[in-house]
Amino acid sequence: MAEETYPINLWINEERLEKLQTAGLAGMCKEVLAGLKVLAVPNTAEQRDKILKIFPMAKFDTATTKSIELLPKAVKDKIFDLVVANKSLNVIDEFIKSVEK
Repeated sequence: MAEETYPINLWINEERLEKLQTAGLAGMCKEVLAGLKVLAVPNTAEQRDKILKIFPMAKFDTATTKSIELLPKAVKDKIFDLVVANKSLNVIDEFIKSVEK
């Protein structure tokens, strides 16, 4: 059985969608509300716990989405930029290293 993941959901606008298309990742988006798209960046339980420790304002939604919520926009932007640069959704270890000082 696959390890459970805990996503950070990034909303995708037209500009971001173009960047994802260039990186070959546009197919990874899910349409969730009336054409709005979201990109779910997966986290392991260990990564989730580290992110919640580094960013105490963030919350883990245990009730519905099982996702990490309330991260600052700058944090989500940095994660998005890593996804595009690496052409991969597996960027959380790199992201954590970049913010753990």
